Amino acid sequence: MASTSRLRRALDGKRRQGQKACGLFVTCGFPTIEDTLPVLRALDEGGVDFMELGMPFSDPLAEGPVIQRSSASAIAAGVDLETALDVAADFRSGSDTPLLLMGYLNPIQSFGIRSFCSRARVAGVDGLILPELPPEEAGLIREAAGENELDLVFLIAPNTPDDRIRLVDEAATGFVYAVSFTGLTGAALDDGSSEQQYLQRARRLVSRNPLLVGFGITNREQAGRMSRHTDGFIVGSALIRRIESLWEDRGRSQADRLAELRAFAESLRIESV
Repeated sequence: MASTSRLRRALDGKRRQGQKACGLFVTCGFPTIEDTLPVLRALDEGGVDFMELGMPFSDPLAEGPVIQRSSASAIAAGVDLETALDVAADFRSGSDTPLLLMGYLNPIQSFGIRSFCSRARVAGVDGLILPELPPEEAGLIREAAGENELDLVFLIAPNTPDDRIRLVDEAATGFVYAVSFTGLTGAALDDGSSEQQYLQRARRLVSRNPLLVGFGITNREQAGRMSRHTDGFIVGSALIRRIESLWEDRGRSQADRLAELRAFAESLRIESV
């Protein structure tokens, strides 16, 4: 499955072209339920290589304050897994860009793992990212995901030992997500020396899957630096912060907001470094 999925075709294609893959994270239901799909479409038009649609959860352990705020806002508006699946289906009806759902296991267990994975496939979802789920405990969801042709992404961090990075690479089917630092999303990157050593080590150990880096990337320069030893990068908090600012500015028209998001996606594209 890994070699033929829509996600892997996209990532492998970028590598063959000598380019770095760009993934963007958007919280479902933020800034509003009605605006989520236009935001996704604007970013897609900006040339993003894959999208992550965040499923809001009340206790997002890996998320910093920016994404936590967006999640709380979406939950207050009534967003749940059904909403995320509906938005995914609407996005898929107009785009072939890979779409992953990112969230936490508790709501999926409440929904029913097999039912959720089946619904995700019908909605055109390509994969799942569940940050708190270790490979050793992923048996049931791995089985249900495999039956429904959903790639699974697992995470590593700078303090992940070599043997565990190899285990994660063995378990993943979409890509290995290298968290750039030990901490929450949205924190600032450091001067880069320790991060580069970690990513070099990860590059040497990850052989089955593409390796992408995320957390703390805010612009093209940082994306290029952090992608030196990876196949691409993911931007989340910086995008959510930009959406937050655009929608707080009442003087902006909807067309102007979406145009700026499209330009932001375009600004992140980089060649190999």
